[in-house]
Amino acid sequence: MDETLVAELYRRGRADRWPVPLAAFAALVTLSVQRAFDEPPDRQRLTRYLESLHAEDLALACACAEGIDSAWDDFIREYRPVLYRAADAIDPSGGAREVADSLYGELFGLGVRDGERHSHFRYFHGRSSLATWLRAVLSQRYVDRLRGGARHEPLPADEAPGAIVAAPANDPAALEYVVLMQQVVADVVAALPPRDRLLLRLYYSQDLTLAQIGRLVGEHEATASRNLARTRRAIRTKVEAELRDRHGMTEAEIAECFAAVLEDPGPFDMAAVLGSEVMRKETGGDRSK
Repeated sequence: MDETLVAELYRRGRADRWPVPLAAFAALVTLSVQRAFDEPPDRQRLTRYLESLHAEDLALACACAEGIDSAWDDFIREYRPVLYRAADAIDPSGGAREVADSLYGELFGLGVRDGERHSHFRYFHGRSSLATWLRAVLSQRYVDRLRGGARHEPLPADEAPGAIVAAPANDPAALEYVVLMQQVVADVVAALPPRDRLLLRLYYSQDLTLAQIGRLVGEHEATASRNLARTRRAIRTKVEAELRDRHGMTEAEIAECFAAVLEDPGPFDMAAVLGSEVMRKETGGDRSK
């Protein structure tokens, strides 16, 4: 990482308000870059990418991950209402508020790994706003609870495919991004190997568990889980490449495109993406009915 660029992002994010150790901030920025690029970007692409990040949100997340009390006070004051509004949108009866409250333990890092406190904030990489990311995490955790937590893996990073949710109906620009994403994802999925398409269809369209999928395709449940995770990562990489190369998007525009489908609570319907059009391409007929 270029120390000058990191220092500028640190300044732009006003990370010295808490203050965030520069080394910790640089480590989180490095994770963000590694997540965004398959290979180290040149300085020009790196500069554009860092300029697209939500610097203040990234600084706050880093400060909270470091356990800085003043940062936690700011986070609770600003984002508890955001989480409660999102929870009420997911479940107006109040059932999602308990899930929202339970997130604080994960975010603070009550769990210990290798002798160190492990904060879920370290999975926030600044490509979407912190509010957007929190809504996505809350939505995924709520779905996990409804389905008994057996079918979904923990959210590994911000804007992960499993956390994609629909955009607000009253935002025309966001709706355009959602339509584009559905088109691009459908094209990418249609080009996958048949076995990968089968796994996706069984999981998202047929709503089978990983154990059931493993039995159907002759794999152990853990192997099916790894293959599904690999396929989702491949889709993410290819979608980003399509947006960049075919649609001429910059890194900032790509980040906005992913953020658009993360902007509102509610699960992104992968079944719609993996529906009749993909099945017609696979079989030569319409078997979706």
